[in-house]
Amino acid sequence: MKYGADPTTDRLPLDAETRKPLQPRVQPGYYPDYDVISQQRFWDAATRELVLKRLNPAPPLRFFTPEEAKLMQVVCDHLLPQDDREPGHRIEIVPSIDERLFAKKGPGYRYEDMPPDDEAYRLFLQALDLMAPANYGRPFLELTWREQEEILQALNKSRPPDGAGEIWKRLSLPKVWTLLVGDCITAYYQHPWSWSEIGFGGPAYPRAYMRLERGQPEPWEVDEQRYSWEAPPDTLSDLDESSHHDHYPHLTHGGIHD
Repeated sequence: MKYGADPTTDRLPLDAETRKPLQPRVQPGYYPDYDVISQQRFWDAATRELVLKRLNPAPPLRFFTPEEAKLMQVVCDHLLPQDDREPGHRIEIVPSIDERLFAKKGPGYRYEDMPPDDEAYRLFLQALDLMAPANYGRPFLELTWREQEEILQALNKSRPPDGAGEIWKRLSLPKVWTLLVGDCITAYYQHPWSWSEIGFGGPAYPRAYMRLERGQPEPWEVDEQRYSWEAPPDTLSDLDESSHHDHYPHLTHGGIHD
């Protein structure tokens, strides 16, 4: 099943000069020929085992229901788009969050206006399923990519669309948004493929760093190969803050506690 717009047209970043979509790559970013795994001989055995394990196929989901998993996948695709990656080299984010929630792992504290993380996620997904039909007449998964963007950006601005007012009485929107984004970033940037993407050399133990001054690169680091690109046409991330409401007039905003 396909969600939203066709990723070969509306969801690919654009070449800044030609305005044509940049085709997916095995490794996007400014370090196309770098592979952090080539540095594994400099890691201790325990670190090597831990890092290489992250390359294994994701385990089956145990927390999210199949329908929740579909919804979570689309949300993650908006928050951390990977359309510039070839399908076989996309980092799986939902399984990492699922594993944490199933095991009830957390920071050891909880805000008084927030339920436990597992409950917070389920409430957030329920809110999406309430707001979408209230504003567009269709479930969230049946909305276009742009319509989904409109709802998610409204949540990012703490201006929730109508339809889920009762949920926001039980759930702090700013905090659950921070929770969601934090989990997505953690899942993505713990993976070796993302390290290669940003030119990160991996764990520095026991080799350590050699050049700590003057911004000089380490001997194992590689030069950037920069290219200019622009956000996909269907994204809202580059809109001017002062006028972003004009771009999604379909949404009706109530207070968080409406």
